[in-house]
Amino acid sequence: MEAAPDIAQPRWQQALKRIASLILRQWLLIGIGVVCALAYCFPNVAKHGGIIRSEYSIMYGVIAIIFLISGLSIPRQKLIEHVLNWRLHLIVQAVSFLFIPALVLAIVHIIIAADTGSKIDRAVLAGYIFTACIPTTIASNVVMTRSAGGDDAAALVEVLLANILGPFVTAAWTVALIPKRAEFDPWRYGGGNLGSMYREVFKQLGLSVLLPLFVGQVVRWTWPDRTAYVMQKTKLPKLSTVCLLLLIWATFSSCFATGALQTFSAQSIIFVVLFNILLYITLTAVCFFCSRPPRIFSSRRWSKPIFERMSPEETIAVCFCGPAKSTALGIPLLYAMWQPVDLFIKAKTSVPVLLYTTEQICVAHFFVQMFRWWHARVIEKEDLDDTTRDDVEIGMAENLCGDHAGRVHERTTI
Repeated sequence: MEAAPDIAQPRWQQALKRIASLILRQWLLIGIGVVCALAYCFPNVAKHGGIIRSEYSIMYGVIAIIFLISGLSIPRQKLIEHVLNWRLHLIVQAVSFLFIPALVLAIVHIIIAADTGSKIDRAVLAGYIFTACIPTTIASNVVMTRSAGGDDAAALVEVLLANILGPFVTAAWTVALIPKRAEFDPWRYGGGNLGSMYREVFKQLGLSVLLPLFVGQVVRWTWPDRTAYVMQKTKLPKLSTVCLLLLIWATFSSCFATGALQTFSAQSIIFVVLFNILLYITLTAVCFFCSRPPRIFSSRRWSKPIFERMSPEETIAVCFCGPAKSTALGIPLLYAMWQPVDLFIKAKTSVPVLLYTTEQICVAHFFVQMFRWWHARVIEKEDLDDTTRDDVEIGMAENLCGDHAGRVHERTTI
């Protein structure tokens, strides 16, 4: 008995399925829009010191969940390997603490020279110098790297290193780079007490990052097979992306609650939004070039260790860690550095930090799709090259065997 033929679905149903599939693939971007709308309508819920006390529930609890999942997911050998990866440290930390501050400082001086009417608020420019000097973000790098198929162990190591260095580097570096002009005096002579800030920053780093990571690693070392099975079956790593939305919610709630964003001129807002996108894309391209430079740079023996191409997985980690900046460390550090400065000025100065760290996640969402496609193409090409190489080697071996057999037959005939 023959099976009944499949009944073709109407075109409108096929179109609805395609639309629904597209929406599901972009659920993170839609989620960002939803949490931003919630933050605008109800800023007091998730602001710093708000109803849910996001400085504890989200900045500690949610980040702890992300790093507990990382500890359960990452093999110990990979962490040790990347701790010793000096070139990975050099590229990420040099881009984060040297290249970005130099680039932003040059742009700020160009704007000061061109903007004689001060249409761009000077708090925005001071905020950008500060943003350029803070370390890479704690949570989103690991989540985005994992989603794109990159090496999340490499991202995790760079996050830890940057946020240990950050409190010591950022304060001195920011004050040194603030332009020597009268209009920037509030930021050059803020004179905040950094001692309490250091205690808070390292307490958060220990409780929300190091401790959950250590617990996750202990569980994985003790029950490796069972942990891997549970992680695969429960799809637990996807929870990290949901946690990322909660971080964005808290960030924007604090931004809207201060009212600082609403006081900026239209020119300042347009400049900040467009500049953030352009800056992030440019820095990602720089990180990609540093990770996989053209082969001509590594053609000589002396330059090969410096310019050797990284693996696709490490490259993805560098491209997400290098351009990113941290709100979790940036905002407490900003308020501690300029403690005597007027609260409204500090709130305006924090806007570039808040908007850049939020926009970087939106732009990174598209880079996740791009890097996922690029990673698949590179792996496919490498597999094809290996297959071709194997075929050539087999062919050469067959030719050698054939020649040898021919010579044996010739000697036997003679």
